[in-house]
Amino acid sequence: MIRSGLLVLAAASTLAAGPWDLGKLSAPPRVYPADLQEDGLHAVFYEGPPWRGKPTRVFAWYGLPPNPGKDKVPAIVLVHGGGGTAFADWVKLWNSRGYAAIAMDTCGSVPSRGSGEPPGMANRPRHAFSGPPGWDASFDQTDWPVEDQWSYHAVADIVLANSLIRSLPEVDPDRVGITGISWGGYLTAIAAGVDPRFRFAVPVYGCGFLGDDSYWVPDFVRIGSANARKWLSLWDPSVYLPAAKMPFLWVTGTNDFAYPLDSLQKSYRLTQGPRTLAIRIRMQHGHGGPGERPEEIHAFADQIVNSGQPLVSVRSQGRGGRRVWVAYRAALPLVRAELIYTSQRGAWKDRWWNSAPATIDAKASRVSADLPEGTTVYYLNLMDSRGLVVSSEHVIR
Repeated sequence: MIRSGLLVLAAASTLAAGPWDLGKLSAPPRVYPADLQEDGLHAVFYEGPPWRGKPTRVFAWYGLPPNPGKDKVPAIVLVHGGGGTAFADWVKLWNSRGYAAIAMDTCGSVPSRGSGEPPGMANRPRHAFSGPPGWDASFDQTDWPVEDQWSYHAVADIVLANSLIRSLPEVDPDRVGITGISWGGYLTAIAAGVDPRFRFAVPVYGCGFLGDDSYWVPDFVRIGSANARKWLSLWDPSVYLPAAKMPFLWVTGTNDFAYPLDSLQKSYRLTQGPRTLAIRIRMQHGHGGPGERPEEIHAFADQIVNSGQPLVSVRSQGRGGRRVWVAYRAALPLVRAELIYTSQRGAWKDRWWNSAPATIDAKASRVSADLPEGTTVYYLNLMDSRGLVVSSEHVIR
């Protein structure tokens, strides 16, 4: 275990926006045509930061809602995870919801085909203006100049994507959010702390404190403590999350193999703005249905930028003896509440979680349940009439 928390929090006050020139990245980037086609979408390259003194370009799909009308539309920046790319279907999904959307490839590749492409790197060549290789490869880049490392480039690419999409005449620049999946959730957490223009942020799975508990702890051991500290002090999201003031929705499952619940909790407690959790039992990890389509993400975006019905809000929680409770606020009636609990310890990804009905007191706006004997960790899930889940914080006994 490489303890990242203390050094990361100390670094936060001195790094501020980190090594990025936010003023420069806030200008719309130069755009070049890309030789890919997808119905209803634009395929472009936009200018990224230089790598090893040479120019880079970033591939992106972007699109607008069909028949957007006279009013400016909200927008969202979509950040793929490891093995992924700029997914056209993800852009189209948000276009169908009334949002402009942009999805960029953060690893210097182009999609091998457009709509419906599955995750994976097969037949996805890196192009002539690529930057550094990404994801796990970044752990071996700590001796490179900071501006040549992957996390630097990936976050800059995201900020530039924000600058590009908000520059479109059809887009309301005051209603742009971000969501990302896995490594994209990791990048979302950093970008939200670096770029205050985002109105909301939704990391899916991804979080900070990777040196404390994550799938990549063996990588930090492999590269040695000095290099691990370099990486964590620059690129762990916990460095930047304390600067994030926008509302966050954190979406994950109880048994995520890459970003465990303990690191997630330490991450979401760092932000300055409102936070909402949606944690389902054994939620699958991936693009497509698991990471892109949870309806809580859509509802959360709408409540921030589209005057939509808000998700349930957990106001407070507590325990008296074996009785646990949550006080909540809800615009729509609660239809179900559950106690989610485990009696196991050990690696978070390996614990078996159970659910049991909880009692809803609609008049008091309170949910309560009795802890089964032997419970080691628990939280409560509240479901409104749309079937959308909001979670309380998990508690370790």
